[in-house]
Amino acid sequence: MAAQTQSPSAERKRGSGAKTVYELLRNDILDLVLPPGSPIDEVQLAEHFKMSRTPIREALVRLAGEGLIDTLPNRSTMVSNIDFLNLHTFFDALVLMYRVTTKLAAQYHRPADLLEIKARQLEFATAVANQDALAMIAANAALHSSIAEAGHNPYFVAVFNRILDDGRRILRLYYQSYGDRLPQQFVDEHEEIIAAVAARDADLADRLARIHAEQIVEQIQKLFARKDRFDISL
Repeated sequence: MAAQTQSPSAERKRGSGAKTVYELLRNDILDLVLPPGSPIDEVQLAEHFKMSRTPIREALVRLAGEGLIDTLPNRSTMVSNIDFLNLHTFFDALVLMYRVTTKLAAQYHRPADLLEIKARQLEFATAVANQDALAMIAANAALHSSIAEAGHNPYFVAVFNRILDDGRRILRLYYQSYGDRLPQQFVDEHEEIIAAVAARDADLADRLARIHAEQIVEQIQKLFARKDRFDISL
């Protein structure tokens, strides 16, 4: 694999090892610098990062656990493909979990939960203002995860976090469709959802979450329908 990480590995702090490799590769995969289907070569990575293959393997195991890379039967490793053909099932689950977690948060949140939610929303608004796509993705996931946590149902939290993880590259494509310049609308929609949660208006929280999720799905579907949509592996 021709390592395409944007951060210079030579200046990394000693001892960071697998964490450094994991974070840099993860960012490149999520940012589509390393597109689906890109080969991953342990030897080249070890040379690029100037370290042994042990921390490289540790990083790759972690990335595989997140579904970002696949090891093939012939022992070669590649960036996992995006399953576009079954995205309808992802969309169904995404909308459902937006709704149920937000509704439960409105019903069962505690004061500390609201503080956490508002902190994550501030991070998202800052990332949008800075047009930092990776920060937007991370902050958006953290915000909706914190809303799920506020519902105090660990099963829903686990399911929703898995869905958010699985959708990170899809979300990257989604942000690209806006040129990484998200409209203020998205920040405002979050604020409206948080206000409904804070007011313990479960029905309004459910409705706003559904509208928010469905417009994301609609925009992604429009993006995929474009003839010039992507030059990446299916």
